[in-house]
Amino acid sequence: WPRARSRVSGIKSHIGREGDFGCTVMDLRKLMELRSTDGVDQINVHYGGVMNLCSRLKTNPVEGLSGNPADLEKRKQVFGQNLIPPKKPKTFLELVWEALQDVTLIILEIAAIISLVLSFYRPPGEENKRECLEHSPEDEGEAEAGWIEGAAILFSVIIVVLVTAFNDWSKEKQFRGLQNRIEKEQKFAVIRNGHIIQLPVAEIVVGDIAQIKYGDLLPADGILIQGNDLKIDESSLTGESDHVKKSLERDPMLLSGTHVMEGSGRMVVTAVGINSQTGIIFTLLGANEGEEEEKKKKGKKQGVPENRNKAKTQDGVALEIQPLNSQEGIDNEEKEKKAAKLPKKEKSVLQGKLTRLAVQIGKAGLIMSAITVLILILYFVIDNFVIHRRPWLSECTPIYIQYFVKFFIIGITVLVVAVPEGLPLAVTISLAYSVKKMMKDNNLVRHLDACETMGNATAICSDKTGTLTMNRMTVVQAYIGDTHYHQLPSPDVLVPKVLDLIVNGISINSAYTSKILPPEKEGGLPRQVGNKTECALLGFVTDLKQDYHAVRNEVPEEKLYKVYTFNSVRKSMSTVIEKPSGGYRMYSKGASEIILRKCNRILDKRGEVVPFKNKDRDEMVRTVIEPMASQGLRTLCIAYRDFNDGEPPWDNESEILTELTCIAVVGIEDPVRPEVPEAIAKCKRAGITVRMVTGDNINTARAIATKCGIVTPGDDFLCLEGKEFNRLIRNEKGEVEQEKLDKIWPKLRVLARSSPTDKHTLVKGIIDSTVGEQRQVVAVTGDGTNDGPALKKADVGFAMGIAGTDVAKEASDIILTDDNFTSIVKAVMWGRNVYDSISKFLQFQLTVNVVAVIVAFTGACITQDSPLKAVQMLWVNLIMDTFASLALATEPPTESLLKRRPYGRNKPLISRTMMKNILGHAVYQLTVIFFLVFAGEKFFDIDSGRKAPLHSPPSQHYTIIFNTFVLMQLFNEINSRKIHGERNVFAGIFRNLIFCSVVLGTFISQIIIVEFGGKPFSCTKLTLSQWFWCLFIGIGELLWGQIISTIPTQSLKFLKEAGHGTTKEEITKDAEGLDEIDHAEMELRRGQILWFRGLNRIQTQIKVVKAFHSSLHESIQKPKNQNSIHNFMTHPEFAIDEEVPRTPLLDEHEEENLEVPKAGTRVLLLDGEVTPYANKNNNAVDCSQVQIIASHSDSPLHSLETSV
Repeated sequence: WPRARSRVSGIKSHIGREGDFGCTVMDLRKLMELRSTDGVDQINVHYGGVMNLCSRLKTNPVEGLSGNPADLEKRKQVFGQNLIPPKKPKTFLELVWEALQDVTLIILEIAAIISLVLSFYRPPGEENKRECLEHSPEDEGEAEAGWIEGAAILFSVIIVVLVTAFNDWSKEKQFRGLQNRIEKEQKFAVIRNGHIIQLPVAEIVVGDIAQIKYGDLLPADGILIQGNDLKIDESSLTGESDHVKKSLERDPMLLSGTHVMEGSGRMVVTAVGINSQTGIIFTLLGANEGEEEEKKKKGKKQGVPENRNKAKTQDGVALEIQPLNSQEGIDNEEKEKKAAKLPKKEKSVLQGKLTRLAVQIGKAGLIMSAITVLILILYFVIDNFVIHRRPWLSECTPIYIQYFVKFFIIGITVLVVAVPEGLPLAVTISLAYSVKKMMKDNNLVRHLDACETMGNATAICSDKTGTLTMNRMTVVQAYIGDTHYHQLPSPDVLVPKVLDLIVNGISINSAYTSKILPPEKEGGLPRQVGNKTECALLGFVTDLKQDYHAVRNEVPEEKLYKVYTFNSVRKSMSTVIEKPSGGYRMYSKGASEIILRKCNRILDKRGEVVPFKNKDRDEMVRTVIEPMASQGLRTLCIAYRDFNDGEPPWDNESEILTELTCIAVVGIEDPVRPEVPEAIAKCKRAGITVRMVTGDNINTARAIATKCGIVTPGDDFLCLEGKEFNRLIRNEKGEVEQEKLDKIWPKLRVLARSSPTDKHTLVKGIIDSTVGEQRQVVAVTGDGTNDGPALKKADVGFAMGIAGTDVAKEASDIILTDDNFTSIVKAVMWGRNVYDSISKFLQFQLTVNVVAVIVAFTGACITQDSPLKAVQMLWVNLIMDTFASLALATEPPTESLLKRRPYGRNKPLISRTMMKNILGHAVYQLTVIFFLVFAGEKFFDIDSGRKAPLHSPPSQHYTIIFNTFVLMQLFNEINSRKIHGERNVFAGIFRNLIFCSVVLGTFISQIIIVEFGGKPFSCTKLTLSQWFWCLFIGIGELLWGQIISTIPTQSLKFLKEAGHGTTKEEITKDAEGLDEIDHAEMELRRGQILWFRGLNRIQTQIKVVKAFHSSLHESIQKPKNQNSIHNFMTHPEFAIDEEVPRTPLLDEHEEENLEVPKAGTRVLLLDGEVTPYANKNNNAVDCSQVQIIASHSDSPLHSLETSV
């Protein structure tokens, strides 16, 4: 690098000359397609080295671009902008066309059109109508009104289509807004005019000099100008899982969409937007979009883009370069899971259950409507031609056809009513509403389905730093020169020589991007920018009344001779500088137990160097480090080493990083966020287990876990270190065994000194586990690049919006914009709310459907005419339900949602309590309606509407039936607000304005329809007393609801649930606790005793199922150890001793009893899926990272969070 300085001055003169750039877009594109040495050759031969390339691009490698707007504009024109043009959004008309594709609507349209055509058709020979049938189908006056029914059906179809299309359109718009927001937040460090500025990714142009560091996601292609120990994960482009080392001599090519895994450096940007490597792939994707869909249908897997990104490109968001699937090969099974979960855009578990339910209902409706039509036609034919022996006259044919069409329309009406059109609408509204509201609660949802999955979460694996704690690190204790300062020392206490070493050791040996800025508001805390741990150390320098800026100005970044950057394996950072007097000095800092092990000297009180032996180290650990750790402090050690004789072998790290001299040990406090203990208590009440996975040492971790309330003294739990955890779960070959893991995770609460692989192993193990009564749904939080695999594996991944790296955000489902654990609890609340809203709507909708279908069917069969006309049915079914879905899907969540257990994966949508409500209300409504149909005219003393001829005027009798039906639905909508059998259905009703306005609006519309709807709605005016009777019967719904909720669900054994999860998991389903909701209901009523009784019942059921299951598969293969849960429960060695982190091991004899399946055998898991068992660490990620573990299995390099 210093050698390059001389060339820079020459370049400056060159930059002065304006004119075109020294290379074209295509040249650069071709250059970036070369890899490693080919690239180096091309740069040297064709461009005369990187510096000359910079001069051709008219940029200064040190100062960057001038930032002159005209220059930037010109660059954008010549080389393109750094964004990939979005796919055109669907226009409103296209969406309308899509909505029209609905089968039921098509059938309705056809029926309506036939009806219209026939109503205008006047058969010749008006006079012989009388001869055709005994009563004429219509009077003269009514003949004109025949078209109304068809027109009304068409009109309602148009309304439905417009509502659906508008909803899709607003959803798409919202999705785009969300996407744009994610993109606007993505910024990158660029040098312009000698200053480092954070620039939105879209603003980057060719020729910019970008600063790259650990955790970045490269936004454009570029060529390295200067780098320290740079390693890049290029798997997203090349599929190569090993990290690629980048250096000027060997491989300076940096590609967009790849991840910086360690190190730092600078690059000159050479290709942006569609000309970058990712852009090229995206344009190919755009071209192949159509073919891709075809391939998808055939079930072939496309390797390049990951499903989620596909969803984005299809939604055509202005994609700034999003990387492709970050861990390409992560694990195929996961891709399959995603593919199964998202056959189309964003299809979630819930939507899967709903589709299945809707199809079942639709089939039933189809059968019912076919039977209705058949019965009507047969009755008509037999009545006229067989009993009355009428001849079939050709001139009468049109009139018969009119009758048949009427029957057909009645049949269609039955079908329309049977299919719950409101369902997809309810889901969309509910999710969209929740996502919008979650933004206010600091949850930025990237994938819609994450929202409801979160409601089922049973476990959360959380990082410590920044999530549970404030991530405002401060040094609060220090050990310097044989003295343990419990408060920070004043600078005059320290020997100047030692003070100087501390200041230099901290200021130089930290990323120059970490700095402390003055507070934004007067009297606030100073802002910490960059790595928070380094900021704490810089704050310590400031507290010692020293200035770190002065040191940094004296030793600018260019002068650093060699930097060993921090990474999750090293757990330390070292910087080498040249001493003015010759030779080198290396400053190191890192986790205290790691650095101290490498120290053999220490500074004493007078600042002299004295030997530091093993026994001194143990003494220091006991008297200094453990006391600090037990107060929840993170301990860091600062050390240095001089190299005076010649240049040592810098690449041999183990030789360099030894024989250090310890300067000081500091204790850094990261206070627990004040709101976290309360949030964790809520999680416990909600049946969610919180586990802490951290890189800190076990004492610090345990102290903080106790402060948060993750572990409470006297509990039976495990706190393990990563190394110990691996020893317990891996077999001799170093492969993870699910069975061993199943013995540990249920009690594990804290995993300390863990590596990213440990986190991934734990998450995968919990998700795949089949012990316990229900499958676990796991949420994970992460901020570091290395958390990517775990975030992707989890059911819901939360990335930190402030501290998180781009890689973590890319792998996540939800971004926490305030990095706070309480926001996760809010997400759980919203998730459960989505689930409940949809269940509420289902309860309402299905009651309407059941009643309407039965009424239409029996009415048609007995009276030749449905008591509810087609248009009335459409009003009830399409319009009312649309609004009901709006009303019930926007119920705000309440704290009470957090008082019940999570539903788990296979919870049926319609619990037995809901089934009881649906059938109960249907019985009431049917009784009322049949009473009115067959005895209403006597009761109200009016003309009977039964057996009215075709096209006769609407009767008061049938108007009353219609009106009562609608009012009963209206009051049942209020009943549907509660689905767990609560008594007070009005609780919190005024918090939901939408609900109130929908109910009022529907009521007013109903009055208008009845009083002024006339012929189209087959209605006629009612008297006041008739209105009051209708209202009275409607309000009866509320009273009846109270009666139903008094009947205990347990006593109704015949009730079944509906809308189960996937059928593959039949067996788990039985084990899944057949009526979880009913437990919640019992808990609300009769307290704990029954609750426990219920749980025991489930446990016995599980045991029975398991026993049955094992005997079933005995013949297929060797059984797994059946009694693993019970061993677990009965072995007391799992109790843990507070002081000593001891880890239980199985007894010797028990080891032998465990039949471990041989590698490669297949074991049938509980959900009936065959998984290749123990097949080489089960997973691709492990393969790539397992070497690390093997090589360091005896050193404690097993933590990720001590980000030094």
